[in-house]
Amino acid sequence: MHGTVHPLQPVVPPSVEALEVVVHRARVPVWMPWPLPIGWLFTGVAQAGDDRTGARATAVACSGPGPLGGMGELLLVAEELGVGLGARYAGIDGPDPGPSMRVDRPPAVKVCAGGRPTPLWHVEGSPDDRAVFAGEARGLWLWAIVWPEQSGLLMYDELVLTDLRDAGAEVELVPCGALSPRILS
Repeated sequence: MHGTVHPLQPVVPPSVEALEVVVHRARVPVWMPWPLPIGWLFTGVAQAGDDRTGARATAVACSGPGPLGGMGELLLVAEELGVGLGARYAGIDGPDPGPSMRVDRPPAVKVCAGGRPTPLWHVEGSPDDRAVFAGEARGLWLWAIVWPEQSGLLMYDELVLTDLRDAGAEVELVPCGALSPRILS
């Protein structure tokens, strides 16, 4: 009824080794802000897919000081159409943003993803505790979910996203923090 269901693999504590495994298996980008905002750390990675076909969706969590104080968390999801990992973290129904993303309006923010300007639209209907943005990068969904909602201001900075599949040895320089509870939920 729903088509192919890509299983969510177990989340492991953040480490360079865990990140390298996901980067190696991924068939979609593994987006991370690079350089990380000042004081931010890599705090988890998740993937959906199986050993035969590889990861069809990836999620990378980062945490650090929020723009208005307190802690902020950013989850970047890259996925093929219909996988639903981004919608799961965004807290909306359906596998894709669908009518919750109003593309008849100008984009809410723009990031640089893989060297290209990438517009992201605000996704309506998500829980009040987070800000959700979605758009398209490299022909795939790109989701940015930020907690708390006020930390969504981070997205208005000139955020540069790097596909870690293209980063090479730089992956070994990623600073790791404690596992984010957001990536487990």
